[in-house]
Amino acid sequence: MELSNRKIVLGVTGGIAAYKSCELVRRLREQGAHVQAVMTHSARNFLAPASLQALTGMPVFDDLWDTRMSDGMAHIALSRDADAILVAPASANFLAKIANGLCDDLLSTLVLARRSAQCKLLLAPAMNVEMWEQPATQRNIERLRADGALILGPAHGDQACGEVGAGRMIEPDEILADLVAAFQSKCLRGRRVLITAGPTFEPLDPVRGITNRSSGKMGYALARAAREAGADVTLVSGPTMLAAPHGVRRVEVDSAAQMLERVLAAVETADVFIAVAAVADWRAASISPLKLKKRASAEPPTLQLANNPDILATVAALPLPPLCVGFAAESERLIEHARSKLSSKGVAMMVANSIPDALGSDEAELVIVDATTARTLPRASKLEQGRRIVAAIADRLATRVDPGEPGT
Repeated sequence: MELSNRKIVLGVTGGIAAYKSCELVRRLREQGAHVQAVMTHSARNFLAPASLQALTGMPVFDDLWDTRMSDGMAHIALSRDADAILVAPASANFLAKIANGLCDDLLSTLVLARRSAQCKLLLAPAMNVEMWEQPATQRNIERLRADGALILGPAHGDQACGEVGAGRMIEPDEILADLVAAFQSKCLRGRRVLITAGPTFEPLDPVRGITNRSSGKMGYALARAAREAGADVTLVSGPTMLAAPHGVRRVEVDSAAQMLERVLAAVETADVFIAVAAVADWRAASISPLKLKKRASAEPPTLQLANNPDILATVAALPLPPLCVGFAAESERLIEHARSKLSSKGVAMMVANSIPDALGSDEAELVIVDATTARTLPRASKLEQGRRIVAAIADRLATRVDPGEPGT
């Protein structure tokens, strides 16, 4: 329930993407939000108010002079207790109006009348590619951003008019992720964060390999949390079944060697490196080009193993390393092993978790360990734990003295 008790005014303007607003309402309410829909008159050409009323459980407003408001001031009454006004879809005409302070209907007047300090404004543009790329539209977008509005999208792809390009409204799940992020602390704003996640797969032959049971959930949750906190996030991921978090740049790899290569290619510009991936400790010393065959009454093949690179220790040993954070998944003596890794790898923080407790789970209890302290993070969802870890990283960045000192 990421939006529990949040009051959201959902504005719908005229455009074919208005049909997605129904799914968006459903997603918002699933996350605990109270949703009040406000439509423009043009929006009624694409979506019946009755649909939004049924889904929100609230009457839909579309008239600046609505007589259901006892004082006749719907633009005031609907905005004063709202946590956010989310306009999805936001047409080119609507964006132009509010960028220039014009208000000639309920929705545009509602936006202008809101108390900006307490009511966020999020806009999900939807229009033809040529309309989106017009200099006038881009000027309006930049002005809205400068005024504090959050611009969500647009996406690139096929359009209802038959053309292809930027201008599609992003999907309801992506809008929901951006809305949730809007209420999170921006403690990593302007920072660049590099994260590894998931397992690695070390091939033995064309079909078999050495891997582990890591689901990647913790690393992906951390990537989302860092992005919510305002960071530019690159996620180097081993093979998982997870979708990349919205707004996160994902680089897919298989083996530890590939992961190290991609990490070193990106780490030079990173402020923070978080090694969450469960990297296989060993790989085959030589990979069979042909499938290893099982033969009756024959002994199984002998595997010669070689050590994989230690990605975290390699990054921490760079001349100018980022702030390095590692993960220690242990089956016993959690803090002792985490502190040993902290010292041997030369990093600032280790996050320790119990293998039986956390492996594949959506929740975990964690311990943040540094050179002098061990702080338990009570059991919570991995996303919530990701947000707690991000806050701890931001605190350490704020007090970091010498970025060139290994392990700082």
